[in-house]
Amino acid sequence: MKRMTMAALLSIAAITAMAQEKNDDSKTDTIKAGNFIIIKKNKEKEVADSNQHKTYRNLRIHFGDGESQGIKITNDSVQEKPHIGVNVHFNNQDDILKKRKRKQSNISTNWWIMDLGFANFRDNTNYTAAQSSGYLKTLNATAGPVTKNSMALNTGKSSNVNIWIFTQKLNITQHVLNLKYGLGLEMYNYRYDKNLSYRSSPNAFIFNDTINFSKNKIYAGYLTVPFMINVNATPHKRNGLSFSAGVSAGYLVGEHDKQISAERGKQHYYGTFNLQPWRVALIGELGLGPVRLYGSYSLNAFHNESTGLQQYPYAIGVRFSNW
Repeated sequence: MKRMTMAALLSIAAITAMAQEKNDDSKTDTIKAGNFIIIKKNKEKEVADSNQHKTYRNLRIHFGDGESQGIKITNDSVQEKPHIGVNVHFNNQDDILKKRKRKQSNISTNWWIMDLGFANFRDNTNYTAAQSSGYLKTLNATAGPVTKNSMALNTGKSSNVNIWIFTQKLNITQHVLNLKYGLGLEMYNYRYDKNLSYRSSPNAFIFNDTINFSKNKIYAGYLTVPFMINVNATPHKRNGLSFSAGVSAGYLVGEHDKQISAERGKQHYYGTFNLQPWRVALIGELGLGPVRLYGSYSLNAFHNESTGLQQYPYAIGVRFSNW
């Protein structure tokens, strides 16, 4: 308690000394009284804060053996130490502003990101020419040949689900310009409106079936690596405005045909259906606060060139990600 009283008295003395110094510029910044030494640094510093001018001082008082230990008084707390001495410190505005800024690493990692979206494709196929490839077969005269109408999708039920194992963001310029890359699995389910069937034996082909399916889809999964340039308009905000654009490269790791009907029940057909093994796509992302949207457009066709089909997949949806 005596130490606290002494610290308070010394603080009053220091403030009084500073008030007198304002009236006499010839006084020095150091005052000594016996074993007591009062040191005043940085006479005054005016800083603009919220359009108002405020004055901040740095003041240090110590006594006894001159050690900077003992009772420490700050604008936040009072701490008592076993040694004799008094320190009085007022934080300047620069320190306060630095603490307010969120620390950002030059490399940040985001794990297990999910995309949910709709899938479709742009069909540029010349079906008359494609009939000669042997990939489009007519097995039943009643069902007829495969046409553009046969390949029509149920757009409301054709989906794209992506699981990104990780993505990383590398700072290029002040966290405004960044490089984004990662690794994940892209999964596309194309739900057909018609009775189109895929078969892989003896050679891959597709045909119009003779029964009606309640569910009829082709699945394709790709192990994908994306590369994007990211522009973050609000680098010091967690959820601000940002956008990214780039390319992705994916390798086909799974494909199958799934059909459900009253006559055959649930059936899966596995094999190679002459799908393009590589997928190169333009990709983009838009961040609006906590909401993130993504899109992709394939630069190469869904099927191999030998099939005669020229269908270019695309997808749009919502991304669940921290940034």
